[in-house]
Amino acid sequence: MTIHPTAVISAKAELHESVTVGPFSVIEDDVKIAAGTTVASHVRISGPTTIGRNCTIDSFAGLGGAPQDIGYKGEATELLIEDDVLIREYASIHRGTVNGGSRTVVGSGSMIMAYAHLGHDCIIGRHVIIVNAAQLGGHTQVADHATVGGLTGTHQFSRIGTFAFIGGGSAVSKDVPPYAMVTGERGRMKISGLNKVGLRRAGFDRAVIRQIDAAYRILFYSPDLLHNEALEKVEQELGGCSEVDGLTAFIRSSKRGVVKRTRNS
Repeated sequence: MTIHPTAVISAKAELHESVTVGPFSVIEDDVKIAAGTTVASHVRISGPTTIGRNCTIDSFAGLGGAPQDIGYKGEATELLIEDDVLIREYASIHRGTVNGGSRTVVGSGSMIMAYAHLGHDCIIGRHVIIVNAAQLGGHTQVADHATVGGLTGTHQFSRIGTFAFIGGGSAVSKDVPPYAMVTGERGRMKISGLNKVGLRRAGFDRAVIRQIDAAYRILFYSPDLLHNEALEKVEQELGGCSEVDGLTAFIRSSKRGVVKRTRNS
């Protein structure tokens, strides 16, 4: 274990012997850090927080702070950061609340860029990218492999589907469907297309991409079909493709409504 002499480590923290902690960092009670993780200088980690293997926490990040929720009464909620997560400078990630499941989670392989904020009870999937200064409201869910552009904000309880790509400076107030490329200000977000580049880079079979594309054309480019009619048409004609089935299930389960191709009202 390499601990700089100016770092302050609680006797109630548990650090693997291979962990590195830089100058002036503070690691408080009930923090657990697994093998191979590096904590840079001037980082503050409050507990209960668990950090997985081979993570990198850059300078001035604040992890595990109390949730910014007026109903929070000091309960021992937690932050869980899985393996191989990169958290850049000045990022802040808060613990959960009792009413929100008591846990904030960042999935393995994700990157949280500088100045980003993840509010209480956010659930971030695996291999997610949260770009510089994005601000995620409490209870936001971001599925695996999604990208949230810089300076983007999300409304509380928003959901972002797998492989979705949100352009920088957007304001998310409705759910973003899986595989969508979206951008826009609050109330005017729209789908600009399917994230085909992201799917190809991830190794999706071309036939599967064609299936998803066909579903998108029915769901978002068929002005003569009502919402439920479009969903039923996709399920009847393209059902059985797991990616398409996941897309329609996401839309049917939405409580906030989903971003569409045209202006939201």
